[in-house]
Amino acid sequence: MAPRLAMALLVTAAGATAGCKKKADKTPAPTEVKGSAAGTAGTAGTAGTATPTTPPPPALDAAAAAVITKAVTPAEAVAAADRTDADKALDAGRKPAELLAVLRVGEGMRAAELFAGGGYTVELLARVVGPTGVVYGQNTPDILAKFAEKPWSERLARLASPNIVRVDRELGTPLPDDATNLDLVVMHLVYHDSVWMGVNRTGMNTAIWKALKPGGEFAVIDHAAKDGTGGDAAKDLHRIEKKFVQAEIEQAGFKLDRESDLFAHPEDTRDWSASPSAAGDKRGESDRFVLVFKKPVDAK
Repeated sequence: MAPRLAMALLVTAAGATAGCKKKADKTPAPTEVKGSAAGTAGTAGTAGTATPTTPPPPALDAAAAAVITKAVTPAEAVAAADRTDADKALDAGRKPAELLAVLRVGEGMRAAELFAGGGYTVELLARVVGPTGVVYGQNTPDILAKFAEKPWSERLARLASPNIVRVDRELGTPLPDDATNLDLVVMHLVYHDSVWMGVNRTGMNTAIWKALKPGGEFAVIDHAAKDGTGGDAAKDLHRIEKKFVQAEIEQAGFKLDRESDLFAHPEDTRDWSASPSAAGDKRGESDRFVLVFKKPVDAK
């Protein structure tokens, strides 16, 4: 039988707020939509210029067999022999099997990760939900241009799995119209970025609320800041106070369902930068909180 044809779908739309890894990008997003091979689309944005923000993603090999052919358990997803060495090197600090269990990810779920970066978590989610599920991986055009385009495109090409949907949108309106009735939305170590980049988080959290089905869950994992600092340490230390995050998300209507001490490091002084580029040997040793919010089952 011929190998299964597969490709990642690119969903693009204009956003209201520009974001980046180090500083906000004030350059207007482009207007022109350019098609690329394998049926994917280019980046679309607001009026003002026709210069592409990022190059169109490379065409996927139509003869490549999809890597994800069945749903597996979190432990099996992490143990998969075809995961990259670079991903495996992050496992000790990120505890992916345990986190996926905390998030109760299972076969057939519809999920999304915001600020997916190079796709470490997206790949694991996609392996667990399997071909009957779907995972939307969102990045902003600026994040893609600065560092994520190459690893993200390479991951999509390697996996060649149609249950992963690439989404290029601004974080203020992070998901496309067809991302509905989601079971889970994840923000992994990036909610603090939305603060220092000036994202309209009221709009962002409302959009997440609308994308989730009643009973769906919104999980936030982030580096803990000192008590009483709110979002003040978001830019310099890449940390945020847990109570600050909880208050903002509950304001959108969510209810805190559970939390986990999976990444607790009580010895962390919380006075050093948890940014991957600055943490050095301390990467993976920051005190991190895990908050899982639920959209009430009777929500409209």
